[in-house]
Amino acid sequence: MTHPTSLLHDTGPGHPESIARLRAVLQTLDDPAFDELVRMDAPRGSVWDIKRVHDDDYIQQVFGAVPEQGYGSLDGDTVLSIDSGEAALFAVGGVCASVDAVVAGGEVKNAFCALRPPGHHAERDRAMGFCLFNNAAIGAFHALELDGIERVAVMDFDVHHGNGTQQAFWDHENLMYASTHQSPCYPGTGSERERGKFSNIVNAPLPPGSGGEDLKDAFGFIRPALKKFAPDLLIISAGFDGHASDPLAQLMLTETDFEWITDELLAIADLTAGGRVVSVLEGGYDLDALGASVAVHVKCLMGA
Repeated sequence: MTHPTSLLHDTGPGHPESIARLRAVLQTLDDPAFDELVRMDAPRGSVWDIKRVHDDDYIQQVFGAVPEQGYGSLDGDTVLSIDSGEAALFAVGGVCASVDAVVAGGEVKNAFCALRPPGHHAERDRAMGFCLFNNAAIGAFHALELDGIERVAVMDFDVHHGNGTQQAFWDHENLMYASTHQSPCYPGTGSERERGKFSNIVNAPLPPGSGGEDLKDAFGFIRPALKKFAPDLLIISAGFDGHASDPLAQLMLTETDFEWITDELLAIADLTAGGRVVSVLEGGYDLDALGASVAVHVKCLMGA
């Protein structure tokens, strides 16, 4: 699931969350190894979709900050250009449409959303960390409105903690947020003590320098909680900036580790959710590492 507007969200020279990131992902998926992918254009989402997670005043603030030319910003990290509002709407719409397709079944068992801007840092009333609207959280709330979906879990393996998703899920017993991430690191949230109102938040932070074996240990802490929660749909916040080559953090993961955790999540989805998985692109800022990591991730999804 992708859309050309994702390539129009211009964050300016030198910004790590660049158009080149999505180009690298799409180039990877143009390889003949992915010929069997069912490819769909994302539909345009609506403000009503965004209101599932974000306050009206904040939504107006975001669209009001979109410049008529040049660049605008919502904070020091989160840059807007003339097409950023449209790109954000198609990102939201693409995730919701992917949820619809996966829940409906048929030819679509799972989905990968190659869309930007990313979302997991966006809180109810503020932008953070390159994120405008929280695509994964919006998709989860949308899923709860569909027949047969009573519980949704988001598993986030981005190197940065998804503070926005955690906030959105904090007091909802039918939503679970689980995360492995580097700590200390931006945004400073995600300690094991942050549990949610219904113990529906599970954080497994990793110290800088952690590698694949550490990831396995951390997921060993998360796995039983995911199984106990037994989601009807699993959404993945798929950030690949934990790669050893990534410039924005200090984990030492490789493509093999992303392949491993994807397979682990697919196994849980098979157990509790009829295999229903929607994966949403988050971070990943070394272009070669991002492309290679997306390749193994999507190959796992295709083989599910």
